[in-house]
Amino acid sequence: MHITTTQSLQPGAKLGKNIYMSNGNVLLAEGKELSQAMIQRLLDLGISQVYIQDPRTDDLQIQEAVSEETRNRAVRAVYKSFNEMIEARKWTRTVANPRLGREFRRAFEDILGELRTHRNVMINLTQIYTTDNYLYSHSVNVGIYSAALGLALGLKHDQLLDLGIGAMLHDIGKTQIPMEILMKPGKLTPEEFAIMKEHTTIGYNMLREHPDIPLIAAHCALQHHERLDGSGYPRGLKADEIHLYGQIVGIADVYDALTSHRVYRKAFLPHEALEMLFASSNGFDHELIRKFRDNVALYPIGLTVVLNTGERAVVVDINTKFPHRPILRVLQNEDGEDIPTREIDLSQHLNLMITGCEEIL
Repeated sequence: MHITTTQSLQPGAKLGKNIYMSNGNVLLAEGKELSQAMIQRLLDLGISQVYIQDPRTDDLQIQEAVSEETRNRAVRAVYKSFNEMIEARKWTRTVANPRLGREFRRAFEDILGELRTHRNVMINLTQIYTTDNYLYSHSVNVGIYSAALGLALGLKHDQLLDLGIGAMLHDIGKTQIPMEILMKPGKLTPEEFAIMKEHTTIGYNMLREHPDIPLIAAHCALQHHERLDGSGYPRGLKADEIHLYGQIVGIADVYDALTSHRVYRKAFLPHEALEMLFASSNGFDHELIRKFRDNVALYPIGLTVVLNTGERAVVVDINTKFPHRPILRVLQNEDGEDIPTREIDLSQHLNLMITGCEEIL
């Protein structure tokens, strides 16, 4: 299978991976043959790219650091808790879940266990969700990315649990932000952005009132938009004033936001998102970003890339020692014509470079 844009899909194409709804349930299953109506429905739901089956790449196996089942179980836990709070806000009710910490601890324990088992697997979150799922899947993604960085930094088990719970709940304050602001497709006005920024303080106050939520987890909600140079919010903290967990969740939050499709822009590729993180002046600790970079797949398996020769190829494996030089399967020449496939390890062919990412013609 390989990744293709939904816009370029033709009727008869078969899905290579499941597509999920906001609650973590399957919308369309792997192997489903798509009709024109289904393709249009995917576009209407904001799904910009999908995995499709292709005889030339059907042997590709994407090894996940966190299994689809475990990740979707966590998404459902977030959906259930957050949706209860969103619905309660509509009716100006309060909702108390005394099991919140216990439920998220259980979900994160499963994630952490799989990350420990697959320490040598680069993080490559390939599941595809509808855009109305963003808040829920984003929360789980940030938990996974934060845990991977915490493991790389050598945090102990109890520290990782506190970090993971805080990361998965970092955006809980958004459940109290008006939906017309939260889901606005265009740029927020200054007044709307001021309301949006309140989610950090709201989330902190919500979490610190839970006896089974560690206080440091509440600080992840409070501090994930703070920046080392003092340009962040809500308190304009600088450098060491920001807790390590707040810095970790901040990096994971920005990275996942950049690599996710939004209603107002397409997703950036992982290597593009990391370049933007490094270019963020003094907002983030560059050593933390380097540690993070060493644990994520810069070029996801199945991605179509263009070489400096003009040839098109699909990423078939990741070089853990040289993540920016993946192993490719060349499928087309510079004129877009299909050719007998051959595999190239870019770490062994330094004259070849990836110059862009495009569709197979």
